[in-house]
Amino acid sequence: MAVGERDLMGGFVKGLKVLEAFGPERQRLSITDASDISGLDRATARRCLLTLSELGYADYDGKFFSLTPKILRIGHAWLSATPLPVLLQPHLDQLSERVGHSASASILDNTEIVYIARAAQKRVMSINLMPGSRLPAYSASMGRVLLSALSDTEVDAILAASQLKAHTPRTLTDPRLLKEEIGKVRQQGYAVIDQELEIGLCSIAVPIRNDRGRVVAAINVGAPAAILPAADLSAHCLPAMLDMQAMLKPLLP
Repeated sequence: MAVGERDLMGGFVKGLKVLEAFGPERQRLSITDASDISGLDRATARRCLLTLSELGYADYDGKFFSLTPKILRIGHAWLSATPLPVLLQPHLDQLSERVGHSASASILDNTEIVYIARAAQKRVMSINLMPGSRLPAYSASMGRVLLSALSDTEVDAILAASQLKAHTPRTLTDPRLLKEEIGKVRQQGYAVIDQELEIGLCSIAVPIRNDRGRVVAAINVGAPAAILPAADLSAHCLPAMLDMQAMLKPLLP
């Protein structure tokens, strides 16, 4: 449903922009930092940050602001309201045990994927992935699976809005090549990433559909390339992943 400008709370929108300025590589922000990242003027960014601090969502040491654990209440409200993470977790645990590698589930949020459940065997990435972690959709196996469920017009819009940077020398960043790869994923029903996010990491992903055929999430298995090369992922992991896919289909809303 389209919402008119008169129905929007401008101050709330600005506060969310400042909140989204924080991230894994931006855990402490000055007023100037928040202003530059959010695109708001310095006075507005200052008021938003001071409001977050007053409400207990941020700490302020006189120069830098940092988020407090209270901010988790916002994310937890969504996690507790949706059945997906609780439903997927035991199946991910079984999948991880069966293939011997970490398994995860995610959903699409604009240009990024958001992890909603994870069963870790051992850490295969330099970053610590957990529910709530985000990765760019264009370069993640689950992202490409989720993008493949969209129309070409929607894929074009997401790629246009993405910062297509090379995480490694293997990362696809050309929109035309990415669209070709997403088309391939759409045809074969799974995506394989060969060290595009991080050197040494390979992953394979499949979509999770409900009984009406709508893609509601994606699952993947990630493995060290030295132990399980990308060329061997489908033979080793795909049967177990397709079993999970079929088992979940009648259970999902």
